[in-house]
Amino acid sequence: MDSEYEVKKQICEIGKRMYDRNMVAANDGNISVRINEQEILCTPTGVSKGFMTPEYICKVDLKGNLIEANPGFKPSSELKMHLRVYEEREDVKAVVHAHPVYATTFAISGIPLTQPVMTEAVVSLGYVPTARFARPSTMEVPDAVSEYVQKFDAMLLESHGALAYADSLMNAYMKLESVEFYAQILYQSRLLGGPKELTKEQVEELYEVRRNLNITGRHPANR
Repeated sequence: MDSEYEVKKQICEIGKRMYDRNMVAANDGNISVRINEQEILCTPTGVSKGFMTPEYICKVDLKGNLIEANPGFKPSSELKMHLRVYEEREDVKAVVHAHPVYATTFAISGIPLTQPVMTEAVVSLGYVPTARFARPSTMEVPDAVSEYVQKFDAMLLESHGALAYADSLMNAYMKLESVEFYAQILYQSRLLGGPKELTKEQVEELYEVRRNLNITGRHPANR
């Protein structure tokens, strides 16, 4: 198991990837990693995810109580959303929230990513629902997330952004990257007159591929 310092470094590296790939602007977004049964490392409020160092990272318990943070740093108010995911999904070890351009474009339009147009997206994501609008920093956010967290590994947040979670930080980030790529392809194909959707039979065949691969996480293929 990686040391806490190594996990903090990984959080900073993923934050920089998100910033460099235009998934966050200014101080947007947040990242958390569950390091044991009781403790979580998370990004602080009010800092750019592209310029963090390990000293920025805070430690909290599963109720959000601060355990450790350097002077001047405190957990993001969006931590409530992360805590709800950990509460409802024992298999989840990391949560990533960002505002990727294409995925957020669909989110602010209230359009879920449901069209089966890419084999990879069908296998890895199934589809990506949109959680209802919630006021930032309130309990409305985790309550909205709760509606889908048991059934999917990623979702859009209406008028807000995107959320992804998995059994490792890298897998959570890759899930977010897949959501953004799916959204970009879907957006651009609509400019060409609309995508050609896979048939129900083709979708079910791809679900069977996923089941045979024993991919972890939650997905329509498992229901």
